[in-house]
Amino acid sequence: MKDWKGLECSGFPQDWPRNCPIIESVLILAIDTSSPAGSLAVLRDEAVIGMVATLAEENYSSRMFRHLDFLLRDLSLSLDEFDLIAIAAGPGSFTGLRVGLTAAKAWAEVHGKPIAAVSGLEAVAAQARSTAPVLVPVLDARRGEVYFGFYRNGPSGLVLEGEARVATPEEFRESLKTLARDGGFCVVATMPDLMSGVLSHFESGFTELEIVSQFLAPAIGRLGFERAARGDLADALTLEANYLRRSDAELNLKGMDGP
Repeated sequence: MKDWKGLECSGFPQDWPRNCPIIESVLILAIDTSSPAGSLAVLRDEAVIGMVATLAEENYSSRMFRHLDFLLRDLSLSLDEFDLIAIAAGPGSFTGLRVGLTAAKAWAEVHGKPIAAVSGLEAVAAQARSTAPVLVPVLDARRGEVYFGFYRNGPSGLVLEGEARVATPEEFRESLKTLARDGGFCVVATMPDLMSGVLSHFESGFTELEIVSQFLAPAIGRLGFERAARGDLADALTLEANYLRRSDAELNLKGMDGP
């Protein structure tokens, strides 16, 4: 771990780098528990040196810790050696996100590590090779809906325009039609079937579709490194999830209580 004693951060002790930029070589643990396609990755700065990825319905409360143990043993590392924890903070599965975020908070607290919270949608967009001015990452939200956002693809990186949203395919298609009036864009998805019905309503060649990996941990790690470089960090107290919608339990409770 870096020697933080010489850094001065207003409002924080000198030995705790919550809002201080990381400027040296960084060992990163990246975690994505936002969907069944979960993944863990270890990065040295932006280079992936190890990864475990699975596509399963098994609870993260059991498989994440088993996979982490395997990864750390394979790389001869321990949790206290990491400089940064990069975590998918949503949108996605309520249960999966809670398991991942709770674990990240516990490890950050015990080992005194900063956290970089990363949007899963941004991790999808960051994998795209498209040079379109706007990238539209899409994730399966289940219940017949999708998560999406509009990211401006500029020289300084991706910038979210407005807010990430959850919508039905029909609502998403209408949003794309509105976006199309303002210029070119590329839809970035992890599952081809998810977009086939939506994009079939557009004329051939009117829009661009790029399919990227559904295993997001490497992209989350790289985006976490960028956040650390500019001091955009969280800790166990400030880390929060971005669910975008209420859980099934909350929706069911509202249904029982009436509108």
